[in-house]
Amino acid sequence: MIIELDSLDDSRLVDYTSLTDVALRKSLEAERGLYMAEGDKVIARAVNAGHTPRSFIMSKRWLEPLQPIIEQATGNSDGGDVPVYVASEELIEELTGFHVHRGALAAMNRPHLPELESFIGSHSSARRIVVLENLVNHTNVGAVFRSMAALGFDAVLLTDSASDPLYRRAVRVSMGTVFQVPWTRIENWPRSMQVLKDNGWITASLALRNDALTLDEFAQLPEVNAPDSKVALILGTEGDGLSNATIAHSDHAVVIPMAGEVDSLNVAAAGAVAAWELRLR
Repeated sequence: MIIELDSLDDSRLVDYTSLTDVALRKSLEAERGLYMAEGDKVIARAVNAGHTPRSFIMSKRWLEPLQPIIEQATGNSDGGDVPVYVASEELIEELTGFHVHRGALAAMNRPHLPELESFIGSHSSARRIVVLENLVNHTNVGAVFRSMAALGFDAVLLTDSASDPLYRRAVRVSMGTVFQVPWTRIENWPRSMQVLKDNGWITASLALRNDALTLDEFAQLPEVNAPDSKVALILGTEGDGLSNATIAHSDHAVVIPMAGEVDSLNVAAAGAVAAWELRLR
């Protein structure tokens, strides 16, 4: 259903208002069960992952290039019963609070997140996962997802306080890989780490500890180097790193050797380095 807009006086546009207000969007997206996908590539990856759109909004020049995505998402070239709002770029910027550089936005229905044990059971062939403890920066969350997708990790688990991977900035930074890498929340952390251990996962906390194994030492442990090994890499929040309780519950503390009098890396960079070293050969 293509709807051309010449004003913003339409209650159906409420999904797109105040996108630059982080606090407002967190509450509204949770309340409405939605998230924003920005740009043709990101929208396509969301649709390919089986997510369903509530509506689209785009400037007229993007309508033809995005027709295949609209048709794939709705089964109809004009969107069927899903509104496809077409407006000037100036009007869209007034509505959202920012310039849409990548052509279009889609309000998508948020998928249901499975509980941890169900998630593990449905991904029984997984061999490498990452746990994000309380990461609150959307850019870092998105960057971690992109690295894990590129380096062959099978899934991401996020503790209760970690940022939403489906927040617009996280999705954009991840280049849509938040739809490619399976993920869910892990509640009651770090007690719930025991669920991972009970299912055969070796838990490794990336932490600056004097007694930590270097990353290459850890990767060469027989139980880690085995072809059927299952490793859960745990990354901590920006600044403070992992909690003492998490490190104490982990099977191993692991550190990336540093040179140049540098003691640590940004969490997303550290995660990428560790993921490369621990990837399945």
